[in-house]
Amino acid sequence: MGLLGRLRDRWRAGRSPQLDVDDPALVVVVTAFDDAEAASAALARATGWRAEEPAVLRHHLTLPAGAVARARELLAQDGWRLDEVPERDRAGDDGDGLPGRGEGRPPGDRPSGTDAAPDRPDRPDHARARAAGTGETGAGETTGAAGDLVRLVAVRVQKLDALHCAQERSRMASLAQRLGGDASGWDALQLPGADR
Repeated sequence: MGLLGRLRDRWRAGRSPQLDVDDPALVVVVTAFDDAEAASAALARATGWRAEEPAVLRHHLTLPAGAVARARELLAQDGWRLDEVPERDRAGDDGDGLPGRGEGRPPGDRPSGTDAAPDRPDRPDHARARAAGTGETGAGETTGAAGDLVRLVAVRVQKLDALHCAQERSRMASLAQRLGGDASGWDALQLPGADR
């Protein structure tokens, strides 16, 4: 990108509202928890998403407790913040490893392809081994027992587009697999449009 492109991006960023990932007014505008669904399809079906505005992108991860510090360190290099999902938000979990209705999913909205338990047969071998309690990740690393898993979200403010969402989803899945965990999907939040 040339000088003109960088100046244009800075000008646009200066005109865009700054988001705080902790702003309680943020609402979920798009969800993608089906491995078979492309990021472009998830964004296309999102009715509340505004492409021209920044969003808080959240990747939902489950990692062994002993791997959280390493994941946090790796993700911080690219501006991601890794937070543990608070206990109060776990109550909304429908038992599928995905966020519950309390995180913006309307009643009865269960992403397709998620009818099985979080360690589904279509997940990598490390997830099945972890569920069996072997602690083997398949990469030569060992993890704690299945009871030591921690639910996390990696969050960052950015503009959303299909290419970057797909790249980051792949990266999060790879990171989670290397560390003996799982990436269940992503969602994005924006401020309500009616209040702007």
